[in-house]
Amino acid sequence: MLTGLMRRVFRLICAFVIVAVMLPVATAGTVLAALVLLPLPASLPPANPEVKARVSHIYDSQGRELGSFRTFEQRVPVQPKDIPAVVKQAVIASEDKRFYSHGGVDVQGSLRALWADFRGKQYVQGGSTITQQYVKEAYLSRERTLTRKLREAMIARYVDRQLPKDEILYRYLSIVYFGDGAYGIGAASESYFRKKVSELTLSEAALLAGIIPAPSDYEPHHHPAKAEERRMTVLRAMLDQKRISRQQFDEAAKQRIYICCDLGPPAVPVTLVWRRADPPTEFPYFVDYVRRYIIAHYGEDALYRGGLRVQTTLDPRLQLLAQETVARQLDGTKPPLEMSIVTVEPPTGFVKAMVGGRDFGAARGQVNLALGKCNSPPPPHAPTNEPVCLDGGGTGRQPGSSFKPFTLAKALEKGITPEKVYRSPTEYRICPGSQPGCVVRGGGGGGSSTLRSATWRSVNTVYVQVIQDAGVRDTAELAHRLGVTTVSPDGKLPNGQPYSQLLTLGVAEVAPLDMAAAFGVFAARGLQNPATPIVKIEDVNGKVLEDNTARQPKRVLDQAVADTVTDVTRGVISSGTGKAADIGRPAAGKTGTAEDNADAWFVGFTPTLSTAVWMGYSDGRRPLLGIKGVSQVQGGTIPARTWAAFMSQAVKDVPVTDFDKPAPIQPIADALKRLARLGFDAGDKRAPPDPPPGGPYVIPPRKPPVSAPSTTAPSTTAPAAPPA
Repeated sequence: MLTGLMRRVFRLICAFVIVAVMLPVATAGTVLAALVLLPLPASLPPANPEVKARVSHIYDSQGRELGSFRTFEQRVPVQPKDIPAVVKQAVIASEDKRFYSHGGVDVQGSLRALWADFRGKQYVQGGSTITQQYVKEAYLSRERTLTRKLREAMIARYVDRQLPKDEILYRYLSIVYFGDGAYGIGAASESYFRKKVSELTLSEAALLAGIIPAPSDYEPHHHPAKAEERRMTVLRAMLDQKRISRQQFDEAAKQRIYICCDLGPPAVPVTLVWRRADPPTEFPYFVDYVRRYIIAHYGEDALYRGGLRVQTTLDPRLQLLAQETVARQLDGTKPPLEMSIVTVEPPTGFVKAMVGGRDFGAARGQVNLALGKCNSPPPPHAPTNEPVCLDGGGTGRQPGSSFKPFTLAKALEKGITPEKVYRSPTEYRICPGSQPGCVVRGGGGGGSSTLRSATWRSVNTVYVQVIQDAGVRDTAELAHRLGVTTVSPDGKLPNGQPYSQLLTLGVAEVAPLDMAAAFGVFAARGLQNPATPIVKIEDVNGKVLEDNTARQPKRVLDQAVADTVTDVTRGVISSGTGKAADIGRPAAGKTGTAEDNADAWFVGFTPTLSTAVWMGYSDGRRPLLGIKGVSQVQGGTIPARTWAAFMSQAVKDVPVTDFDKPAPIQPIADALKRLARLGFDAGDKRAPPDPPPGGPYVIPPRKPPVSAPSTTAPSTTAPAAPPA
């Protein structure tokens, strides 16, 4: 009996091994043998037609053109003799080190890629040689399927038999994409370095070679840190493969990327990268946001060569107001002190204004601090109906106590009420021992506190107890669900370590865009439309690629939970740490001050707008001390005042509405119909014919009025508390 059972178990194990291991290996081997042994194609397929680059135009919500995107237009003819040896060696070292020895298909690389593809049951790895990459660009589509991969490999064998290796490499370098609208080595050399291909140095060649695997992630104009990392990776590969000497490597390694030129190049040797000469725009941070959004969702070809017509959600009045507000708050200070404002319309998710710093043009690498830093790039053709992290090229910032409303929401989901009483000591130990981070400070000085009062007064020692009751991982999942894309829903840091109770104190890095969008879910009573800069996108033929004129929200938070969070956080403004954010109408929000005062926030909302304000140093984490008469900047000081200055003017013409009433906004579809009735097809012209005085196209003066609104609303009663 036992022997028969053991035999059956043994057969099951053998069957599993055959199906899970041997079958994929055999299949991969068969496919690879077919690539190598089957007859070559009789002829090449028709070459892909050259794509005529068409300019993509970007418009605001009122039809005014914001900017345009196109490929790098300076097409300097490049001959084989123009391309330096260091460029060829850098590309070969990075992309295909056996280029001169294989027959168009690298058997070892293809076997590794096929095995990874079979294990993942999808197209996972490329394993492509330079010849295969050339074939894909010149003869095939870019679909990610095994069928296309097999055709690519077979045609690559044919091309390798028909053309000399140097000719293949030359053709490849003439068409490969180098990011930021630069197709071909000639365009890349002119775009990044403003020099002829023949003048490229070893360091510049390594930089360009490093871009090829993922141009949107590694190009230096917007991602200088990643580009620098890739430059060094290529240089090390060249050294390891003995394509350069140790002396050449050492000299090139010193020439770090430097985005030129505010004050001219430095005296030390650098790899000088000139800023891209995009057409000027009045609202560069928002246009940069649109650029990153379209690339993430539709690819760079669509943006730079697709001739898109993109109508955005930007409200020019609010954008000008945000820019002026940041300029006033930073007046008298110097970089790298920065500030960001992002405002989102809660019912729709439309981003109405975005400022990512004091001067986009002057920022090295054109960093957009409003977008923060992503832990991983978005998936190809990311979905438009889910929050997606867009890397702004800078660093993420710690939200401090402005993260606490997410813990509050999770506690409410778990059945904990705002009136639950917690101990409120001056210090609270969250782990045994004396290692750093075990003792949390910032309490009520002893005694006890309700959860409601602890929120108003931002009591850290209470909130580390609350997140313990609510669950650290569950709190992370809720924050991610509401739109904080940089917080992992599985409750883990980027290094794989789990979050601790310190998550509630804002140790996870976030972006102002995400915070404004997530707080907007509270304002929308638990409904979510993911943050977007897009109203509608059409391709060159008029086909609609994306249409958000009638978005349907989804429920991500119970209405009672969202309403209770709003009710509690109204007290932060009326009598808590955010008194400076009082604008005399129903509003809620939360102050936030990161450890050592390195980041200061105020994130708040009305029924019609959710706005995040961040202040900090862009070059790293250092204390915000002695700024504009404030000895120690916290969320309740300059950020709260900035929020009030912006929001009081942003909603001054909006009817005073409480949170239990529908938000008084005009649906975008109705607004577009109104434009059409006035004889203007939004997104079709630069400006409408003969706009009526006071009509929807009038952009207000650059300096908005600063008087407070006359409307007031009853204040929420709460016990007095010291400002944060």
